Amino acid sequence: MKHQNIDRLLTRSEVEERFGISKRYLELAIGRGEGPRLVRVGRSVRYRVADIEAWIEFCAVDAVKVV
Repeated sequence: MKHQNIDRLLTRSEVEERFGISKRYLELAIGRGEGPRLVRVGRSVRYRVADIEAWIEFCAVDAVKVV
């Protein structure tokens, strides 16, 4: 049986290291209902790489030229 390529789950510390998003900011964003999707594993919280990337893209804004 072949292993399926599933998204690795990251801890808050790993998200901070890999994406430069502080653990505190993640907690605040999630508390406001504005954070990335998360996965609960028992009492632990984990994040899929694809969910973090999608959230970053969702938060991105286009620069607007102000005249």
